[in-house]
Amino acid sequence: MTAAAVSAAASSRRARRMAASGSAEGQSVTEPESVIAAPAAVIAEIVASVASAASTAPAPAVREEPAEIVDPAASESDKDALTEATGSDKDAFTAASAAFGFRPVDDAPADDQSVDDVPVADKPVSAGVVVPHVAPRRARVSRFVAAGASLGVMGVAGLIAVSMTLPVSAVAATQGGASASLVAGATAASSTKVGEGEIQAFVAPADVQDESLTRSDSYSSVSLAQVAAEEGIKFSESLYTNDPEAAIQWPFKVGVAMSSPYGQRWGRLHAGIDLVPGEGAPIQAIADGTVRIATESGGAYGVTIYIDHVIDGQVVTSHYAHMQQGSMQVKAGDKVTVGQVIGHVGNTGRSYGAHLHLEIIINGSTVDPLPWMQRNAGRYDY
Repeated sequence: MTAAAVSAAASSRRARRMAASGSAEGQSVTEPESVIAAPAAVIAEIVASVASAASTAPAPAVREEPAEIVDPAASESDKDALTEATGSDKDAFTAASAAFGFRPVDDAPADDQSVDDVPVADKPVSAGVVVPHVAPRRARVSRFVAAGASLGVMGVAGLIAVSMTLPVSAVAATQGGASASLVAGATAASSTKVGEGEIQAFVAPADVQDESLTRSDSYSSVSLAQVAAEEGIKFSESLYTNDPEAAIQWPFKVGVAMSSPYGQRWGRLHAGIDLVPGEGAPIQAIADGTVRIATESGGAYGVTIYIDHVIDGQVVTSHYAHMQQGSMQVKAGDKVTVGQVIGHVGNTGRSYGAHLHLEIIINGSTVDPLPWMQRNAGRYDY
């Protein structure tokens, strides 16, 4: 059998296979020129080697096919020549396919053989047309429900945050009495439950009557200037502010000015400070104590009083001079209390105007009354 006959037979069988598979066009088989030009003896030798390999290789698991493929187009002489060359009555291409594990295809006409069913689309798909992907209705509904649930959770969280930052009274005030009742009810419900035996309210008997309370003293709110006016004192806050409830106080109920400090004056020691509340202003004891001297013949001091106090375990004497004639309200040996009026401001003795000369004497020596009073006035104990 010639090379041209083999090529023609192969082309014929391949064309029939292409037609049976439904392909639009068959692919031509191009054989190498060396094989086409080789004599029949060389072809027979190649076919024999392929057949030998097919006989020794394990048979692949394929569908059983007819033992012999009959080529109607081939002549009986060509078939005899091929059988003589291969030493077998099998087709060379069938043997080669079996050797390489290929599945042989029946060359019978399409109307005589059964072809595996191939699923066919309901509608043809045109080239270049992109079919959009449409999400199922259930998926769209699920996404919508998830988005709504997320928005609902965020809204509830925002309301909780606002309710935690606003006081209950503010919410109740803006919403009226009914809302206040609701808030109160919610607060009571959230509180710890009370046992049945526990008493949470006391109900007074019907015969209990409210008693009217009467005050023994009358109080009024007045300014320091009004107090000064009532006491006849020239009020001034330039030096001090008195505390009328303290254990140690200044000699006047309200603040007054100072005209002369403690120290050297006119070549001699001025042993006290001069306070100018105005003539006739009431003078009060600076602390609890005992009157040691009370006289209207005090020499340069004029009408004068000395009171001994025990403060911080030592005797402190307060001296009041230049008081108004006939104004003394205590005598030697009397016990006085802080804030008690002992006389009035005058201009007796060696004085050049109505004023109070105040001295503080400790251990027989005078000290500067201003810093001592600033340190101790306002104390509530001795």
